[in-house]
Amino acid sequence: MGSGHWSTDVYTARASYRASTGASAFAYSDGGATTVHPDLDPRGVTARESRDSADHPESLAVAVLFDVTGSMLGVPRTLQTKLPDLLGLLLRKGYAEHPHIMFGAVGDATCDRAPLQVGQFEADNRMDDDLGKILLEGGGGGQMTESYELAMYFMARHTALDCHEKRGRRGHLFMIGDELAYPRIKRREVEKVIGDRLPEDIPIADMIAELRRKYEVYFIIPEGASHSGDRRLRDFWQGLLGQHVLYLDDLDAVCETIALTIGLAEDAIDLDEGLDHLAEAGSAAGASVSRALARLDASRAPAAVSAAPPGLDSSGPSATTRL
Repeated sequence: MGSGHWSTDVYTARASYRASTGASAFAYSDGGATTVHPDLDPRGVTARESRDSADHPESLAVAVLFDVTGSMLGVPRTLQTKLPDLLGLLLRKGYAEHPHIMFGAVGDATCDRAPLQVGQFEADNRMDDDLGKILLEGGGGGQMTESYELAMYFMARHTALDCHEKRGRRGHLFMIGDELAYPRIKRREVEKVIGDRLPEDIPIADMIAELRRKYEVYFIIPEGASHSGDRRLRDFWQGLLGQHVLYLDDLDAVCETIALTIGLAEDAIDLDEGLDHLAEAGSAAGASVSRALARLDASRAPAAVSAAPPGLDSSGPSATTRL
């Protein structure tokens, strides 16, 4: 997948039509659906593909997976309304010339009907269509854990990226949530939700190491969500991802934060340049984005870069080089 081109005019026309008819941008979920949309069902999927095409000869995979339980239900609606801002920054400012964007959702495999929903990598307005097919279940198990690890397994083993396979460049994976992952990828859940049969459970640290061969992995914690202020949450994710844990104090700035993170990782901008771009676009997100990315930007400074000791993978969470 990944042909065609994004059109803000098409997006605006659709939004105007929905406003005039009272239709929802999330018509599938708001229409009373109770199961995963067939187009987003991960079971039996060999791979979601980000492939080069005549339209996009040097594609770059970007995946955004968000928690749709409890207090996180506002995330997909915010993403949908801010899509033009995300695409505008990536394309107009040259952060990524040929982005392929996938959206997906995470729930709890121990109790939810839709513990994992995964769209396609798209370059045109079909990414908006995928957002509209997401079931906003609002479940969760009531404890401080959701099945982010199951999403990591799918992204590591069921996606195929030309940016990685042809050019040795990692894609970008953003997960947005306010809870812990389960400590292991459980083989019985993998078989039930995805269809793979594993010989044994996989520790989450091992899964992340595998995932990071293919993606730059980030976890965004929106402030004000249920567990965002809990130290256990910060310690858990920082222990796994280091500086790639981003604390966002304004959910409305999520698309701008994702765009500037990609710009930094692709060496297209430094943080000050990105903030100038936000100001030029009339965005009020600059202060929140600056706070969210300050630690990540500092870790990229030349003074902070050091060679990893022999035998240490510099992509690990304790490394001081760019992750």
